[in-house]
Amino acid sequence: MRVKATVSMVMNLDKCIGCHTCSIVCKNTWTTRKGMEYAWFNNVETKPGVGYPNHWENQDRYNGGWIKENGEIVPKQGGKLKSLTKIFGNPKMPTFKDYYEPFSLDYEHLQSAPLSRVMPTARMHSLLTGKKMEKPVSGANWEDDLGGAFEDRSKDINLSGLEKEIISKFENTFMMHLPRMCNHCLNPVCVAACPSGAAYKRDNDGIVLIDQDKCRGWRLCVSACPYKKTYFNHQTAKSEKCTFCYPRVENGEPPACAHSCTGRIRYVGVLLYDVDKIGELVKEDKMELVAKKAILDPFDNEVIKSAKKEGIPESWIEYAQKSPIYKLVVEENLAHGLHPEYRTLPMVWYIPPLSPFTQSNDGNGLVNVENLRIPVEYLANLMTNKDTTLILTTLQKLEVLRNYMRRKHVEKLEDEEILKTVGLTKKRAESLYRLLALAKYDERFVIPKSKEEMVKLDNSQHFMAYNIFNMEG
Repeated sequence: MRVKATVSMVMNLDKCIGCHTCSIVCKNTWTTRKGMEYAWFNNVETKPGVGYPNHWENQDRYNGGWIKENGEIVPKQGGKLKSLTKIFGNPKMPTFKDYYEPFSLDYEHLQSAPLSRVMPTARMHSLLTGKKMEKPVSGANWEDDLGGAFEDRSKDINLSGLEKEIISKFENTFMMHLPRMCNHCLNPVCVAACPSGAAYKRDNDGIVLIDQDKCRGWRLCVSACPYKKTYFNHQTAKSEKCTFCYPRVENGEPPACAHSCTGRIRYVGVLLYDVDKIGELVKEDKMELVAKKAILDPFDNEVIKSAKKEGIPESWIEYAQKSPIYKLVVEENLAHGLHPEYRTLPMVWYIPPLSPFTQSNDGNGLVNVENLRIPVEYLANLMTNKDTTLILTTLQKLEVLRNYMRRKHVEKLEDEEILKTVGLTKKRAESLYRLLALAKYDERFVIPKSKEEMVKLDNSQHFMAYNIFNMEG
């Protein structure tokens, strides 16, 4: 057992209101420079929809993530040698059309236009070419709050297996907000795809970064990432991505997106995991809970002993024990990663949203979450590799908790029997309710300070359990 620590995030989608505050804060902090006008390290998508960039989940189109071949896993776009043959023409690379052409408005014309009977207008002009544009056709939040026609949204691959004709009817319409950022995976395919070694995973906190001095602009990390959260700066000819606001994290503060979240949906903390397990876990056929299998119990004496042996500070172990991430992801099994079938072992987790019931329940406190407006199959396609049982179990626990607390506060009735149906006790239920609904700042963000001001990558200590750097072909 070789223990490492990683910072991780949980987002409670049941509380996301789609205000985009996180996106704007991230944009103003990291991507206001020239060449990054189209880049959104954090964006909020309305689902169902094709997302940003367009159809990012369609790996038949983009060849992102890992696949299993002959008992081993390889990047779906091929090994480094094969990928290098495409650096001057990669048909699987997203184009500006898949993102959107960034633009501004000619406000100066409003002030300088001569006197006329017709009101002057501020025309669109491209920030790339400077030329006038017609109307935009895509964007980072193009489908916000179900904007556009269902015909376009229906191309969302998570709707596969669902009867789209039924969902398209107004009375059956549903939506949810999905904030997305780099997942800072345990098995990042962007790191494996980078021929220059510019992409790396930090040894002390698991944050995935791109060394701007080493980057040669080959963009293989862009096409390899199945979540399409690496962007190419056409001014500097370098790839850039979400940094998990590592300067803030090193100071014990949450990333800007989490700090600014209006709905308080984000939780940040530390997880301990076993590096030696990753090489075998990513080869499993069923990928639903693989990332959770790598996470270790921070209270286990053997884990603590091994962590200290690997040089993990005691403060990090203590913070891992107090981590809201471990409680939500492992202890209560409420949060899941996006598309575990990509085999990247993402470390950003999502609590699926509840939604209104399409049929009334029997009123005895027990609920049938299969009658929720957001189809369970859709959430399973998005988070658990089509395993509806995991989603049903999660939603059942959330709904029972909600009913219990509503009865307690409104009817002054503490019905502990309904808690037993989902394996909760009164103490656990009240603790979980506080964490999900009432948690204060220091309960949502449990982040130890890093003693090092700068963490240099030592290739001899790089802990990618699977030997992806020596692949050929």
